[in-house]
Amino acid sequence: MRVAVLMESDFYEPEIYYYQHRFAEEGIELDLLTRLWGGDRLTFTGHEHRAPITVTTSLEHVRPGDYAAVIVPSGMVADRLRYSEKPLDLSPATEFMRQAFALPGVLKGVICHGMWLLAKIPETVRDRPVTCHNNLVGDVVNMGARYRDEDVVADGDLITGRSGQHCHQFARTLIERLTS
Repeated sequence: MRVAVLMESDFYEPEIYYYQHRFAEEGIELDLLTRLWGGDRLTFTGHEHRAPITVTTSLEHVRPGDYAAVIVPSGMVADRLRYSEKPLDLSPATEFMRQAFALPGVLKGVICHGMWLLAKIPETVRDRPVTCHNNLVGDVVNMGARYRDEDVVADGDLITGRSGQHCHQFARTLIERLTS
């Protein structure tokens, strides 16, 4: 079983490291995906400690259906991944998530500021219960989602988490869904 985590700079290091170790404990392969801009690798730095992490898999060369779950992590990852050269077009990462939401068999995990990546595709969370970072509550309400003041909210194929500091609860919920 494989799980994808979308990556960019300013990721929250403890969250990503936790996923790398915790999913491996369950025998789940974790792939880090990003927009490689035509290259074969990019090295990003974390937010707190500026720790580097190298990503070699382009989200433009895989399909969401290749994964049991796709995670949009916390930090500024989503803000960076939603960049599009043409402001009205979907970024490749947003398009990837749009495709993932069309697949009920793929579990979607969005934590903290990850909701930013879904801003141009609000239909993916409209009328669904979600949680997010306190700073994004207005955003998710404007997207039509039903905000819940909880650390983790599960709604079918969508798991949302409040912040990177809740990644252990978020990951536990994802793993329970993936292994049940």
